[in-house]
Amino acid sequence: MGVDDVRYGIIGAGMMGLEHLRNIRAIEHAEVVAVSDPFEPSLEAARAAVAGSSGRPGDSEVGLHTFTDHRAMLESGLCDAVVIASPNMTHASVLPDVLEAGLPVLVEKPLCTTVADCRRMMEVAERAPGQVVWVGLEYRYMPPVARLVRAVRSGGIGRPLMVAIREHRYPFLVKVGDWNRFNRNTGGTLVEKCCHFFDLMNLLFDATPVRVMASGSQSVNHLDESYDGERPDILDNAMVIVEYGDHRRASLDLCMFAEASRESEELSVVGDLGKAEAFLPSGRFRLGLRAEGPAGVHEETVHDGRVAHQGFHHGASYLEHLGFLEAIRSGGPPEVSLADGLMSVAMGVAAQRSIEQGRSVTLDEVLAP
Repeated sequence: MGVDDVRYGIIGAGMMGLEHLRNIRAIEHAEVVAVSDPFEPSLEAARAAVAGSSGRPGDSEVGLHTFTDHRAMLESGLCDAVVIASPNMTHASVLPDVLEAGLPVLVEKPLCTTVADCRRMMEVAERAPGQVVWVGLEYRYMPPVARLVRAVRSGGIGRPLMVAIREHRYPFLVKVGDWNRFNRNTGGTLVEKCCHFFDLMNLLFDATPVRVMASGSQSVNHLDESYDGERPDILDNAMVIVEYGDHRRASLDLCMFAEASRESEELSVVGDLGKAEAFLPSGRFRLGLRAEGPAGVHEETVHDGRVAHQGFHHGASYLEHLGFLEAIRSGGPPEVSLADGLMSVAMGVAAQRSIEQGRSVTLDEVLAP
């Protein structure tokens, strides 16, 4: 490794931990030197991922150090930066240890499973000013979504008034110990999965939401599963409306038993001058102006030439890591902050509460101390 290389440690070697490992290893002057996970098969998978990748200069010299306790990894002195990819419910106990160690950190979404824990993470981070703390809301970086955000934020469709997001996809994947089958571990589907989309709504409007109304249920998935006599309780479909005030609102249409879909995600933003859309996995982007009508709609397929590893998220995680690495090197602020992570969780919590209690829920209520 060269003197300018950044050495990463990854906490959690499950699906997302390995995704981060592969993305980091595709970046020049970045290397994963340590992984921590209490589950030996996950550590073995990390070793295999390193051994099975194409040999980069220095790989055989560096090797991969593995730990069963993240604190031992942090104390080892091996790491210049850390990625937290452990299960959702562990973030609130793991992140303070990384912050105390003074290392730059990218913590996977959701930041935590509760608003109270998110607030506590912000309080801990305030005691370490200047430390880079980045929340892994990587949907921002999917090339067609990033193109959509640029079009909206540059005024290409005028003042944005309506955002509609549809995700029609497959059920939750199998995780170690099936921890993601229960709300108490994930924060609920609308926190675990949909914090990405709530973050995009805030980014597109450049505003803070006021009220959330939601309806949802567990209709198809995991109904025949049992864990120590307990059935999973996670939602597999929902519709959510988010009000921003001043005639602006956003909607989310989620279905997790819709494998028969060509486009798993569709995003639409309508402004007073026009409309912009993005589609995944096709990568299509559309932009049209009201004055020109349907004949004037422009369509393109968006790529980002910087992407060296596509991974699970259409290159988004790779691009996210480029930004994180730049922040590490420059000492600049993270592009996705703890405040962004808090708000995306708060919106998910409000949506879950709205479903459970059959009423609209204000963000002031959810964010109240």
